Amino acid sequence: MNQIIECVPNFSEGRDMQVIKQITDEIERVENVTLLDVDAGATTNRTVVTFVGTPADVVTAAFAAFKKAAEVIDMRKHHGAHPRIGAVDVCPLIPISGITMEETVEYARELGLRVGKELGIPVYMYEYAAFSESRRNLAYCRSGEYEGLAEKIVRSEWKPDFGKAEFNAVSGASVVGARDFLVAINYNLNTTSVRRANAVAFDVREKGRQLRGENGGAVIDENGNAMMAPGTLKATKAIGWYIEEYGIAQVSMNITNINITPVHVAFDEVCRAAQERGMRITGSEIVGLIPKQCLIQAGKYYLAKQRRSVGVCEKELVKIAIKSMGLDDVRDFIPEEKVIEYVIDKKHKSRRLVDLSCETFADETSSESPAPGGGSVSAYSGVLAASLGEMVANLSAQKKGWEDRWKEFSEWAEKGQTLKTELLELVDEDTRAFNCIMDAFALPKKTEEEKKIRAQRIEESTLYAAEVPLRTMRAAFGTFEILRAMIKTGNPSSITDAGVGTLCARTAVLGAHLNVKVNLSSLKDENARTVMLAEAEEIAKQTVAAEQELLSMIKL
Repeated sequence: MNQIIECVPNFSEGRDMQVIKQITDEIERVENVTLLDVDAGATTNRTVVTFVGTPADVVTAAFAAFKKAAEVIDMRKHHGAHPRIGAVDVCPLIPISGITMEETVEYARELGLRVGKELGIPVYMYEYAAFSESRRNLAYCRSGEYEGLAEKIVRSEWKPDFGKAEFNAVSGASVVGARDFLVAINYNLNTTSVRRANAVAFDVREKGRQLRGENGGAVIDENGNAMMAPGTLKATKAIGWYIEEYGIAQVSMNITNINITPVHVAFDEVCRAAQERGMRITGSEIVGLIPKQCLIQAGKYYLAKQRRSVGVCEKELVKIAIKSMGLDDVRDFIPEEKVIEYVIDKKHKSRRLVDLSCETFADETSSESPAPGGGSVSAYSGVLAASLGEMVANLSAQKKGWEDRWKEFSEWAEKGQTLKTELLELVDEDTRAFNCIMDAFALPKKTEEEKKIRAQRIEESTLYAAEVPLRTMRAAFGTFEILRAMIKTGNPSSITDAGVGTLCARTAVLGAHLNVKVNLSSLKDENARTVMLAEAEEIAKQTVAAEQELLSMIKL
């Protein structure tokens, strides 16, 4: 797996987009780096930029952004609602795939070293990249903000981790680190009061609020530290502020661990806290990007609260999440621009069969090109089988008088959705596998070394071309379980839909079986051929029996 990390630098400029563009242009010049999002805020006078790429290239792009920011942002002229300490206020690296947090820490420290040494900007390392426990916390590193930096930096306890302990009036200082994926979300209140917004923030954030004695003074512990009453949400940080462009106060929250506090849990808790103080949350907004899984989990959560089936397509789950949390309250929420996986897909989108219309897919299949062929069509037949089973389950979950059975049918629909997603991927994977074989046969074969490499590549491609339809057989056979349950216990009005699904499942399995056999006939590895053929034959045999059983259950 390729190593991918994300970088989310926050620049202290949110009003002059020409300045921001100069910075993002530097990022986009670096190969193997993709700029995903640029989120500017006029009131905060801050821009959150998100880009991903291979680790070394991300460090190169981040350094280039630091360098350009030092040229075009003057902190002596900066004013905004958001806390900040420098032109590049904070710059975290986040492991996305194929890389550990420990490895990401090393890249973050490499970046911090370069910024401090080559640009003369004091750098404090935070979160997992911190050199001391006290500096793990971003708010602590940023304490005193830019205005207090000149006095603070000369004190021994505030010596920067990289760079000289000297005040850089133009660029300030920066906080660089490595952290888990963070969701920045603002909750919109039906008030203009920052004090009331802060009250809600203190109610819910993990840190909570200072304990007060009967005389109103802070309660101090035996070590002379102010005692805190913790809030209700773990792994969260929050403050209240007023956003002039919206004309409302917000609770601004960072969820630092979405596994501990999912986005939908935080939303409901902030709603509860606001309501207890006589206010209402009218919606929320995501700052930067959000992982797809956050919205899928939220969509399922809110559907389940309505006692509706959660076995629906991804697009519908995302839509439910957006509407339930009011993510489109103050501005449009466009998933293709705000969900990290969708943004990456959009930037690197290749032509997929499953994105074609039914008519275009049929035309493509009927053309003189050998792909898509029987393997892709078999996989799509499996998609239709899963879809019909899922449809009957969803109709049954909403059947009048069956309200107490919604969860039973929801679970069946969810299983169907899982199989449908897998089979949709196999539609294109079968064509890709065929193309790999063609590419292998096209390799040069003039020298003995070239012949050896070509033969090995043909063998590997042939094996994979047989594995893909075998995966189709397994997944398509899995739809029989759902279809059987729907014929037995589902909405009687839809029993023939489950019957058609049964026929589609049979076509998918037996069609894929043909592709397994034809590809294995060219495989030289006899052991692999024997094992895979045996499994394929058994699935095909069970499929014929399952089809006969299910069709016999349909009494018309």
